[in-house]
Amino acid sequence: MMGGPMPTHIQEIPARSTRWPVGKIVIAALFLLVIAAFFYFDLKHYLSLESLKDNRAKLLFYTEMHYVQAVAAFLAIYCLQTAFSLPGGALLTLAGGFLFGSILGTIYVNIAATTGATLAFLASRYLLRDWVERKFGHRLGPIQEGFRRNAFSYLLTLRLIPAFPFFLVNLVSGLTRINIGTYVLATAVGIIPGSFVFANAGRQLGSINSLAEIASPAVLGAFALLGLFALAPVLYRRFVRRAGHP
Repeated sequence: MMGGPMPTHIQEIPARSTRWPVGKIVIAALFLLVIAAFFYFDLKHYLSLESLKDNRAKLLFYTEMHYVQAVAAFLAIYCLQTAFSLPGGALLTLAGGFLFGSILGTIYVNIAATTGATLAFLASRYLLRDWVERKFGHRLGPIQEGFRRNAFSYLLTLRLIPAFPFFLVNLVSGLTRINIGTYVLATAVGIIPGSFVFANAGRQLGSINSLAEIASPAVLGAFALLGLFALAPVLYRRFVRRAGHP
């Protein structure tokens, strides 16, 4: 027999699977199901300024009679709305100020929005980041590194300037290498000004006819200045490096 004895077994190199794990499929399906149900049952109708104004007496009475339950329900609804990237965040913030006052409303909004944003961030990171890095890693490397070094300032700026949609920042941040602790801190701090403005406006709910009345050009300009101020340390470091200073 030529070539000696045949090996009893051949070790095969397993092919790299491109299929998603079951966990990712379940989470993606849950997100799609919730979003589809929200629009199919027209739940956005209940998250409108008109609906809030029509039911303000009932909501205020329930809050006065069942304060703890009202707070728990508000936190849960706001958290889910943010986690699933559904519309209605500004309206819910307005409702928080109307029901709980400017200060407590801002605190409750901050807790719920930060929690929901973190869940959206984690879902985006779990579902998409590996794929994005495999597909575009060679192009995103410098951007990822820059974001990692200045993550807090970058994210704080994005949170302060209303031009960047809240839900989009949640999802895109999950594709970066930002530390979750930095993400939570920058989000919690960055949404305070906007949350307070809308929660405070909620105290005059009866006189508000449009959410655009709250986000006036002066208010938006102030947020933009705050965002640029948050970005100042990053710009300063870049200027120093380019100038050749130590």
